[in-house]
Amino acid sequence: MSGQQSDNSAASVPDAATLMAAIEEPLLIVRDGRVLRANPAARAVLGAHIDGADIRLAIRHPVAIDSLSGAGAGEAVTRVELVGLGGQDRRWEMTVVPFGNDGSRLVRLIDHSAAYAADKMRSDFVANASHELRTPLAALMGFIETLQDERMAEDKAARARFLGIMSDQAQRMHRLIEDLMSLSRIEADRFRLPDQPVDLVALAREARAASLALAAERNVSIRIETGLARAIVRGDRAELLQLLHNLITNALKYGRSDSEVIVDISENSGEMLRISVIDKGEGIAPEHLPRITERFYRVSTSRSRAEGGTGLGLAIVKHVVGRHRGRLDIRSVLGEGTAVHIYLPRAA
Repeated sequence: MSGQQSDNSAASVPDAATLMAAIEEPLLIVRDGRVLRANPAARAVLGAHIDGADIRLAIRHPVAIDSLSGAGAGEAVTRVELVGLGGQDRRWEMTVVPFGNDGSRLVRLIDHSAAYAADKMRSDFVANASHELRTPLAALMGFIETLQDERMAEDKAARARFLGIMSDQAQRMHRLIEDLMSLSRIEADRFRLPDQPVDLVALAREARAASLALAAERNVSIRIETGLARAIVRGDRAELLQLLHNLITNALKYGRSDSEVIVDISENSGEMLRISVIDKGEGIAPEHLPRITERFYRVSTSRSRAEGGTGLGLAIVKHVVGRHRGRLDIRSVLGEGTAVHIYLPRAA
């Protein structure tokens, strides 16, 4: 009886191929410089041809070849980092574990690309934020030192001009710090779904009113188009107002003078509402579109800084849309203008 139970227990154990297929990380069994078996995850990364292939053709990476074909081969567990396998920005840790008495080895690939990208993003963010703060801070320090010269007291026109520049630089630092804090708050709450009822039509009118001074300065009109009396979403009112204000401000700054910015609110489907902010400006070249929502990314560095931009406006828009479980779509035609479409779930 006990023998029968033992047989049944052994029969229920999956074979090696089934076990390997159940593991999401790429796995290979290697012996005598050839791939004996590969799981589907390994074939997805290295190619469907790798079963039975020479290891040098299966994993085309010099560090991996050294570890598997003699130079680094041994009986101990080895771990090496592979950079560029499967793509220029991919980072892998390859673990080689000897098993059995026939020289077989289990090769496991662990993808660290996402962690590497996150670390790089953090370091780039700190570097960019430091640079953006350093520039106005250097200007402030320089003008303060100049104004401390007693001879400057006699030149009231120069003092007034210097103080005006200092005020502009201080405001620039203030806007940058405010945007950094906004971005931090939105990211901290990204997993908490906002639940306030917000009327997008009323919010668009409020954002328009707040932008009228800049519109007059640019000689651009702002027109709200909608066939809806109300457009209710579940959201965070302050964040959605900031989203609209950022989009309208961008449209005013980069649209042509004597033109018009249109804010359109409409039904996209039974479950979604669409907000579109459309300008008539220079447009954005196609190669820039995938990156313009990155923090501190600028299509034109000199013009963006001259306009007083922090480089975080569209990054904040993207994070607000993500927190509201919406969708962002940016379309632009050079010489014609840019349209930013936001899709948000309608409130039940």
